Amino acid sequence: MAKQAQYDYIYYGTRAKAGEVATFVRHVLQANMRAEARGQRKTPICIWGKHGIGKTEIVQALAQDMGYEFRYIAPAQFEEMGDLVGMPAIEQGRTVFRSPEWVPQQEGPGILLIDDVNRADDRILRGIMQLLQNFELVSWKLPPKWQIILTANPDGGDYSVTPMDDAMITRMMHITLEFDPKEWAKWAEQNGIDSRGIDFVLTYPEVVTGLRTTPRTLVQFFETIAEIDNLGANLGLVRTLADSCLDQNTATTFIAFVHQELRALISPADICNARDFVGEIEQPLHAMVQKKALRVDILATICTRLANYLSLSERSLNEDQLSNVIAFIKMDFLPNDIRLAMVQDLADPDKPNSASLLPILEDPEIGKILLEGM
Repeated sequence: MAKQAQYDYIYYGTRAKAGEVATFVRHVLQANMRAEARGQRKTPICIWGKHGIGKTEIVQALAQDMGYEFRYIAPAQFEEMGDLVGMPAIEQGRTVFRSPEWVPQQEGPGILLIDDVNRADDRILRGIMQLLQNFELVSWKLPPKWQIILTANPDGGDYSVTPMDDAMITRMMHITLEFDPKEWAKWAEQNGIDSRGIDFVLTYPEVVTGLRTTPRTLVQFFETIAEIDNLGANLGLVRTLADSCLDQNTATTFIAFVHQELRALISPADICNARDFVGEIEQPLHAMVQKKALRVDILATICTRLANYLSLSERSLNEDQLSNVIAFIKMDFLPNDIRLAMVQDLADPDKPNSASLLPILEDPEIGKILLEGM
């Protein structure tokens, strides 16, 4: 059992997946812009969550996607109040403060990310309160159209954090990020993470979070094995690499995965491009998953990766590829709940490639599956 499971962590706001967090943050940012245009006060946002699950990356990606300027500070590195308010100087016989280098000077829109805010010293934390309230300190103010987002680790456990009192908590809107393997897999596909790593996370999501095992350390590990074509022939090196950044349980599970399940995980491209679907895909897959108990985990992993592959692809499928996907969805040993979840993923109109997938949904039997699940 992971050590973290022993603690009753304190979070704030709804517990949400990465996509839901991004939607929430985007909405509040836009509401703040409207409030500022009316001369009203903006509200900072705090994203809570365990270490290494992507809080900072969500904010960075949103800033880039929305065309916002981006500034980053980690107040845990601040040793003196001068790091926050700036340093004094004498100008025309008066003492003034010169703002720190990280303070933006130009009008936004922009995001100031205060990362791991509750790892800061208590004096620094109290100094930040005025910034959250008025978007300014005694020595400087944020330019117009700049907004503040904070990230924080939960209190009530083994994190080395400084508790925030109610006066500080109530100055912000809150949401908590929780890891979701399907959303991570989608991100991983888009960012070129080793496909074997994606398969592992989807097959064994229960070993993804721990003391040392986090989405961040998993990506580190998957990047180091990306150039190893045959993992089975290099298990000693693979285990050493896994032990260097992951919990022992995760490393052991990955080695077992290489031994047992990896060969069963047919790639989305192979499914789409098979010349003989029954002989190349359906029959071998059925033999692999139909053990004493059906290997639902393997089927779910293949379905998730296929749905992501289809939705994120920039190319439309030809007739043969469409026929293969339809045949895959109709396989009689595919559990109905997994089949329905995949069809619903493909039916999402917000997916980049949704228009080219319409022929799949127009198949009468698949259309019936979708209607029955609504």
